[in-house]
Amino acid sequence: MTSPILTDRVIIVGAGLGALYAALRLAPRPVLMISPETLGEGASSAWAQGGIAAAMDSGDSASSHAEDTVIAGAGTVDPAVAERVTQEAYDHILELTSLGTPFDRTEDGDYVMSREAAHSYARVVRVKGDQAGREIMQALIAEVAKTPSVQVLEGVVATGLQSDFGIVKGIYVASADREKPSKPVLVKGASYLLAGGGSGGLYKLTTNPPRIRGQVIGFAARAGAAIGDAEFVQFHPTAIDVGKDPAPLATEALRGEGATLINKDGKRFMLDVHKDAELAPRDVVARAIFAQTQAGNRPMLDTRDVLGERVLTEFPAVAEACAEAGIDPVKDAIPVAAAAHYHMGGVLTDDTGSSTLSNLWVCGEASSTGLHGANRLASNGLLEALVYAFICSASIEAELGERFEEDCDLVKLDFVAGGAPVDDAAVAELRDTMTNNVGVVRNAASLRRALVDIARLEAANDPDCDAFLNMTATATLITAAALMREESRGGHFRDDFPEAVDALAHRSELTLDEAIALRDQVAKEDA
Repeated sequence: MTSPILTDRVIIVGAGLGALYAALRLAPRPVLMISPETLGEGASSAWAQGGIAAAMDSGDSASSHAEDTVIAGAGTVDPAVAERVTQEAYDHILELTSLGTPFDRTEDGDYVMSREAAHSYARVVRVKGDQAGREIMQALIAEVAKTPSVQVLEGVVATGLQSDFGIVKGIYVASADREKPSKPVLVKGASYLLAGGGSGGLYKLTTNPPRIRGQVIGFAARAGAAIGDAEFVQFHPTAIDVGKDPAPLATEALRGEGATLINKDGKRFMLDVHKDAELAPRDVVARAIFAQTQAGNRPMLDTRDVLGERVLTEFPAVAEACAEAGIDPVKDAIPVAAAAHYHMGGVLTDDTGSSTLSNLWVCGEASSTGLHGANRLASNGLLEALVYAFICSASIEAELGERFEEDCDLVKLDFVAGGAPVDDAAVAELRDTMTNNVGVVRNAASLRRALVDIARLEAANDPDCDAFLNMTATATLITAAALMREESRGGHFRDDFPEAVDALAHRSELTLDEAIALRDQVAKEDA
């Protein structure tokens, strides 16, 4: 291994909304961003369609938003976190507006607000219908490009942390070029912020970008960080079911506009499931979609009567995905399926965004702040990334002190060819295992089967391939936590324990060592 590279920069892993916002918030303190792709590509933030939830209307309130967040979270949301995040939402929307985000506005200049599932008010700020993530990212990228304190290393992927006695002292990085794998290089910075996304891509059926497969959560766990709420994975009800990987998304805003869910017989099945029908909480709609799929009833999203040709101009991402699949949403209902979309769990953090490891902060989907509980309220994901990027940045500055050198040398990496390439067949089998056994509906038998399969895949893997070990670490944590939670709550549904248990209405906390111990026990018992 080459000698460590030393820098005074704060190292940020990720290139999505949280990473960009934190880098700008830390300016003029020198920052190094680690981005596997060109900025704006490959990040879940850029794929977000719905928008950002915020009480911007005079008839709405942050307290109402917080109450909806707590209710949607099914008993495990931290109320103080919900109150804080929703109170700060307004200011961050104004900040994004000042940075050039072209939010949809009325003729009077007010923000256009959409209503999404489980919100008691129309409070989702959007951009060009379903372009919120992309447009916000472009505004932030443009600002970062003219901020001299921020250095971005593109085509570089983080693979692990160096920690001693619970203190993070470095981060391992490698080339993101799959055709030219490299040996890892250790970079030692001033502090470390993980903002590298969730784990949806661990599932075969997912709406997440290809690289988002739990690696950041996994390497933090491998370094000893505690993981919170790992079992709570949100499955989006309306992934467009046309056989693509990842699946294109039909934003929830369509249902907010009045689109309905029907099956192959034209029956609007959500009317029999929940009083709010298509606008029921996501977990309820996802399970209804899954049940229709399992029964061979081909669930579909019908925008024809309520939107007609407006769907083509007001929801361009959906229109484009349909066109590529040969579907005309003006004339045809859109086939949909429940797909892994968002991980409510992640690296456990406190109210400053700090993990259980010293000198390590986490924001965005890789974190577990207590905001989402068992079921994320629609469009709270980007909001959490913004608020906690700001919180983490303030905490890092407080930790490092006010003095720093603005003229910090650029970090230069010279990768040496080598390293262990990821086995695509093993990744495909891991994703099949997660979808088939740790998906929308779970039970002890399926979860135990998944743990055995994950252990087998991990044992057969090259021990030097950190990328795959990071994936299996996160998969193990999700599955072990799901096996331990013997009830159904929010996004976690077990058909062998279909009811919620009051005594279990709390967050979970698990280390990788504990999860592996359970995995080993199951493997021994089921041998």
